[in-house]
Amino acid sequence: MDATIPAMLAFDGGSAHPTDAAPALVEARGLVKEYAHDAGAIRVVDQVSFTILPGETLGLVGESGSGKSTVARMLLRLIEPTAGEVLFAGEPLPHASSTAMRALRRRMQIVFQDPYAALNPRMTVGQILAEPFAIHREPPPHGLPTRLRELLHSVGLDQTALPRYPHEFSGGQRQRINIARALALRPCFLVLDEPVSALDVSVGAQVINLLRDLQRTLGLTYLFISHSMPLVRYLCDRVAVMQRGRLVEIGDCTQVCEAPRNEYTRQLIAATPEMPRH
Repeated sequence: MDATIPAMLAFDGGSAHPTDAAPALVEARGLVKEYAHDAGAIRVVDQVSFTILPGETLGLVGESGSGKSTVARMLLRLIEPTAGEVLFAGEPLPHASSTAMRALRRRMQIVFQDPYAALNPRMTVGQILAEPFAIHREPPPHGLPTRLRELLHSVGLDQTALPRYPHEFSGGQRQRINIARALALRPCFLVLDEPVSALDVSVGAQVINLLRDLQRTLGLTYLFISHSMPLVRYLCDRVAVMQRGRLVEIGDCTQVCEAPRNEYTRQLIAATPEMPRH
């Protein structure tokens, strides 16, 4: 998504900041990720720690290669950290392959960057949305057809999408389907990994506003990964800035954007235009 934000994304102050007294839903403690290399281990994430409060949106921002997506995948145990730990609702996450972690995946989901690659082209939308229920062997209480219609309605689509295939939809519609799939099992935590960077400005703005509406309606907690400071300022309560695998600044989004303490943060802000305020 282009850094210029259209009027439909005009800044309105953001969602209410959770109270500092609230216990963290997600906590990263000293996360480290290293990969083996001929010349020795390469450390791509280095001692990253932060918390995400219930109902909060934390922005994780930095240029490509800063380690943002690696951190996100460690939070969800899609990859194992070399060192450090992740706590979810106060409890350490179990090993990725364990039965306990499989059960926890109902409560945490991810929306990927590319709406084209994230959907199986050989499956209908109905099959895509039904898949989480089959994997977790968890039939919806009011029946699968009703739940599929509810999911589509929640993202601005209707039941006519169910028999159709991904190639029949636009990029924005595909990302809405991805979001619907992520919501299927009623999670409380979503990782949004640059969810609008592959979309044009106006379509991306609609998806961002949808994510805000869903958060307010469902009480969701978000980790929003981006390289765009204007988008982060619009959507997030707090922002964490990563550079070369390290966390260099974290704080209230407005404060960080208006009075950054770190030079790298200042460079990120200067690289993209100000959010229009209407």
